[in-house]
Parts: sequence; structure tokens; C-alpha cells
Amino acid sequence: MKENVSTIINEMISYYAGDVRRVNHFLKVFSFAKAIGELEKLDENTQYILEVAAVLHDIGIKVSEQKYNSSAGNYQEIEGPPVARKMLLKFNFEEAEIDRICYLIGHHHTYSNIDGIDYHILIEADFLVNIYEDEIKADQIKIIKNKYFKTKAGTGFLDKLFL
Repeated sequence: MKENVSTIINEMISYYAGDVRRVNHFLKVFSFAKAIGELEKLDENTQYILEVAAVLHDIGIKVSEQKYNSSAGNYQEIEGPPVARKMLLKFNFEEAEIDRICYLIGHHHTYSNIDGIDYHILIEADFLVNIYEDEIKADQIKIIKNKYFKTKAGTGFLDKLFL
């Protein structure tokens, strides 16, 4: 039986207790990833992996800030997978699921060699949230769209919200 994604959300809220900004960020990324995945009609297992990875995608920030005094994406990709693996092992996940979720966390700021629709949608969902949170301007959004948005649903959200 698969672990309920709400259980992982609860665990992440505990992990980021007191850090409302980080909690709001991962909840927004999760919401976009869930919606894009469903609109793109992902199979059940891919959708599940995507949703859990979206909740956990920035789990490496806390350790990155402690170790490197930075939340830069490259540090998140290094530090996130071990923390996520430790968290996921407390729950009812198959090893292959944990491996894929950790892979996505460890690559969510790597925009080359995207191998899978779950990976692609996670990047689109994170961009949708970061564009708003970082107040990215329209000319830069158009470049991001042309380089990184491939799904019909994600592109539609981007156009309706920002362009």
C-alpha cells in the first residue's frame, strides 16, 4: 500500500516548522506538479513519484544553509537526496520509488538530460512558483518558456499567469 502524500506533507511541515516561506513554496510546487501531471494524464505510479518528489524537492536547503551558508541549487542537489532517503525510509516506500524520488530531488536544478516526464513536470512546477516568488520579468519568462516548458498544461499555466 502506497504512503499517502498528505503524510509526507505533514512530515515536511514538521521538518520546516516555523519556516512558513519554505512550506508555502513546496506546497505550491506540489499543487502545480499534481495538476500538470493529472492534466498530462500520467500513469498512477509516475504521478505518485512526481507528487512526493515535488513535496520533498527542496529538502536539501536546510542542510545547505547550515553547511555552506547558501541555498544554491547545486548544494540542494547534493544535500537533498540523503535527507529525503532518511525520511522516506520511515514510511512504506519501495526502494525503486525512493531511488527515483531522490534522483529527482538531486537533479531538480539541472536542466539538461531531463529523463522522464516526472522530471520535466517537476522543473516546470518549480519554475512556475519561482517566477512569481523571484519576480522574474516577462522577457526572461519568455526565454524560460522556450527552453524549459514542454507540456501543454505547464505551458498553458505559464501563459495564463505570466505572459
